[in-house]
Amino acid sequence: MKSILLLTAALAAFALQAPAQTATTPRAAADQIATSKGPLTVQPITHGSVVFTWSGKTIYVDPYGGAAAYAGLAAPDVILITDIHGDHLDPKTLAGLSVSKALMIVPQAVAEKLPAEYKPQVRILRNGQKLDTLGMSVSAIPMYNLPEAADAPHTKGRGNGYVLNLGGKNVYLSGDTEDIPEMRALQHIDVAFVCMNLPYTMDVNQAAQAVLAFKPSIVYPYHYRGQSGLSDVAAFKKTVNAANKKIDVRLRNWYPAAQ
Repeated sequence: MKSILLLTAALAAFALQAPAQTATTPRAAADQIATSKGPLTVQPITHGSVVFTWSGKTIYVDPYGGAAAYAGLAAPDVILITDIHGDHLDPKTLAGLSVSKALMIVPQAVAEKLPAEYKPQVRILRNGQKLDTLGMSVSAIPMYNLPEAADAPHTKGRGNGYVLNLGGKNVYLSGDTEDIPEMRALQHIDVAFVCMNLPYTMDVNQAAQAVLAFKPSIVYPYHYRGQSGLSDVAAFKKTVNAANKKIDVRLRNWYPAAQ
C-alpha cells in the first residue's frame, strides 16, 4: 500500500513540476510530411503535446503546459486526449484555448473527468474502436504498463494511443505505454511518436526494441521527461539506427522551457 501511495504522489507531482511555457518560449521548428492531400505539418509543443495541421484542419494532441505554448497556432478542429493524468488531460490549458468548436476524441475515463461544459463536444473511443471524421480516421490503440496490474500507473483499457490516417499516411501516437504486443504488431506506420520515461512508461532500450519491431518510416521520441530528468534520446536514435538505418529518427526539443 505504501508503494502505491508513493507512486500516486509522484505522478501528481510530475504533472505539477513541469516548467510553464510562456508566449516567448521558442518552439521546436515544425516539420512537413507529404500526404496525398497536401502536407502534414508536425509542430512539437511540449512533453506529449503536438499539433498537426493537415488539409485545412488543426489537431491538438494532449494539450498541456499552459495556453501560451499554443500562441499563434490555429484553434483546434479536433482534440485527442490519451489519458487522465495531468500531463495529458489539463483542464487549465483547455480553459485558456479556443476549443468551443473542437471535436474531443477521448477514452471513457477522460470523458468522465472533463469539465461539464465540454460534454457536447466529446466522442468516446474505446481500445479497438475507429472513427471517421473530417476526412481522416482515428483508431484507438491500447496503452498500458507491463506487467499488467490493477495498481499500475496505466491500466489496460483506461487510456488510448491513437493511429490517425491523414491523406494515406498512418500516424501513431503511443500515449503512455510500455513495449506492449499491440504496439509491436502495428503495420504500415509512416510516422510514430513514442514515449520513453521511467518510471511511468518504458526506458530507452524498450522503446527502441518496440520501434524496431513495427518499423515506422519516421519516429519522433516524445514524452521523455521522467522522474530523473530527460531520457537519452540520442542513445535511442543510436540503438534504432544501429539495427535499422532506414528508420528516420527525428530528435526535436520537446522541452524548450527547460533550456
